Amino acid sequence: MRVVIAEDHYLVREGTRRLLEDTGDISVVSAVGDAAELLDAVEELRPEAVIADIRMPPGHHTEGITAAHAIRAGHPGIGVVMLSQHADENYAFDLFRRGTDGLAYLLKERIGELDELLRALREVAAGRSVVDPRIVEVLMGSHTRAADAPLACLTRRELDVLRHMAEGKTNRAIAAELVLSESTIEKHVNSTFAKLGLAEEPQLHRRVSAVLAYLRHAPRGPATPAGPPR
Repeated sequence: MRVVIAEDHYLVREGTRRLLEDTGDISVVSAVGDAAELLDAVEELRPEAVIADIRMPPGHHTEGITAAHAIRAGHPGIGVVMLSQHADENYAFDLFRRGTDGLAYLLKERIGELDELLRALREVAAGRSVVDPRIVEVLMGSHTRAADAPLACLTRRELDVLRHMAEGKTNRAIAAELVLSESTIEKHVNSTFAKLGLAEEPQLHRRVSAVLAYLRHAPRGPATPAGPPR
């Protein structure tokens, strides 16, 4: 896979390049230090995926997210993995506000976990989305559920499935965790999508949109909705 890296810290940038290229699965075709250079490299080299820091020169605000939106708008076939030192709910919602396909939000510590980083690159290159479980955990603890929140209509089992979905698990993995059949999990997932009003639109990744709804309205601490699992 051909990848462009955008990171203003030289050691992090070159270390990431070396780690990825040593796997034999990745060719880093360019490694740049700011958002403008990233956009130029994407236009010239047309990689399959990009890894970029959220905060980059010149302002060290959300230049990476702005670049990610531009890349996805101009080149929908290029996936973008965004990295951040901290889990920040504002970054997450800003990144995914225009759609979730082909985007990932990971903590920088994942650079050292090559399997996770490679999985994220493959997912975004295929047009799917990834949210770091640590980011999910922080976001879950920062929101209370309003009385009329969309999650109020979900059963306890649907909330259980959605919580595991928020951790990045597939239907098969959720089935194994909850000791249910994969077809049962699929029914719960589809029911959740319907209750949350998530239509099947080409630019809308319903799994991540459901997760974002969960993050916005999840109660503090473990979810303990009334009623038995169904």
